Amino acid sequence: MIYEIYPRSFADADGDGTGDVRGIIARLPYLRDLGVDGVWIAPWYPSPLADGGYDVSDHRGIHPALGTLEDAAELIDRAHELGLRVVLDVVANHVSHEHPWFVEAAAAAPGSPARRRFHFRPGRGPDGDEPPNNWQSAFGGPAWTRLREPDGRPGEWYLHTFAPEQPDLAWDLEEVAAEYDEVLRHWLRLGVDGFRFDAVPALAKRPGLPDATAPAAHDGAQGPWLNDTHWDVDEVHAVLRRWRGVLDEGERATGRSLVSVAEAVVRTPERLARYVRPDELHTAFNFDLVHAPWSARALREAIEGSLAALASTGAPPTWSLSSHDETRHVTRFGRRPDGTLDLALGRRRARAAALLLLGLPGSAYLYQGEELGLEEVEDLPDHLRQDPVHHRSGGTVPGRDGCRVPLPWSGASAPFGFGPPGSTPWLPQPERWAGLTAQAQADDASSMLALYHRALALRRTHPGFAGDGFAWVGQDDPDDQDAVVAFRRDAGVAVVVNLGERPVELPGEVLLTSAPLLDGRLPGDAAAWVVANPA
Repeated sequence: MIYEIYPRSFADADGDGTGDVRGIIARLPYLRDLGVDGVWIAPWYPSPLADGGYDVSDHRGIHPALGTLEDAAELIDRAHELGLRVVLDVVANHVSHEHPWFVEAAAAAPGSPARRRFHFRPGRGPDGDEPPNNWQSAFGGPAWTRLREPDGRPGEWYLHTFAPEQPDLAWDLEEVAAEYDEVLRHWLRLGVDGFRFDAVPALAKRPGLPDATAPAAHDGAQGPWLNDTHWDVDEVHAVLRRWRGVLDEGERATGRSLVSVAEAVVRTPERLARYVRPDELHTAFNFDLVHAPWSARALREAIEGSLAALASTGAPPTWSLSSHDETRHVTRFGRRPDGTLDLALGRRRARAAALLLLGLPGSAYLYQGEELGLEEVEDLPDHLRQDPVHHRSGGTVPGRDGCRVPLPWSGASAPFGFGPPGSTPWLPQPERWAGLTAQAQADDASSMLALYHRALALRRTHPGFAGDGFAWVGQDDPDDQDAVVAFRRDAGVAVVVNLGERPVELPGEVLLTSAPLLDGRLPGDAAAWVVANPA
């Protein structure tokens, strides 16, 4: 189990309203006690923050507002002392427009070596006023921005799959690939245990950059162009094999086991499996489960399809429910068909989903605040929102700020222990979170936090969760097939999730439930771990 930390929103040690490295260090014992195996730290590098830190201007440093490289080294050492592994986010598709390479390219002449590191092209039309092709940015609008040349004339266009402040790198250039080899080695020397690679399917580009076949506008969701010519291009796998070589080299040099995980939103589980072939990355996030609705059939299909696709690779599945890019699942699961939000319903389902997630074979990722049952903050004032998805959509798309609101740790009012008393977090925390702080839940045996503590402890110690065993448990009643997800692990352990309204019988002795039983039966929107009764 890996815990994702979004640094700006985790813990603020110096009171400037932004989370920092020393804040993370102070909270590492909390994570050790929670029972996770390691942390994935979202970008903490120097950045102008045009995209929340995913616009990196120096891959070898730490953002000054977050700390120093010495702080980072201390964090890695302290995590290891506590038995926690450290996985860093690597953003390789693009850099910040303030990165020295792009600053040099913007000042250079067309055709120069500095521009070769990126995708610069002349425009179409008589005066070059039209973008070089019809590609659209994942954040809305064209995927091209025109530069003004040093002499003041309108000049070439550059490609940005995401925001204009994030120019795409040309990964067919050896200089680019070699630079990232050294970035990985830099952090491996400091002791990190692996990497999460961002937006991997965007790295390679179709030769000649042909027009897309589905140039519809986008709003931050990658789904509309998963089938298109400029995403998930086969040449990306050469990059992954190169990265795997650097990781294997690091394992030989240090004797440590390293891990890699791809953020690869692709159109089928079979395409995803190609990212974790034996000579590529170790694991890849499973977005089918993240995006599955609260439906027995949908959850079963997401799990079954992923396990089947990975079977031939030998790679373990990697499951999650939320992240810094996704609407928190308390809110997703609490949204009723008419659009109204029922947070009590969302939290009941989130408790059940936690036992589903942690009951599956393979690895799991937990986004900060899931263990507290936090919901998406949907009522942020527009003037405080920072996500480029929101701004490039003209405010019609909320963006991802709502899942990045700073965590509530303690106390009855903001900043809820996120920072020192009197400090103001960079995004406002809801007053209703007073009852959801880690402190408020610590001594409540019925809390979400207590459920995660018990589940993670059982997952770590019970032999039923130690192996890769998995088999579906059929339901005799046809109604249950539409309402129940049930599977067996090792040592007789079974996981049962009831998504329907009728209570269901449990096939054995209860280890853990997400909700109290009703006359010995599992109520709706609840899950249980049981040890099956012997035949």
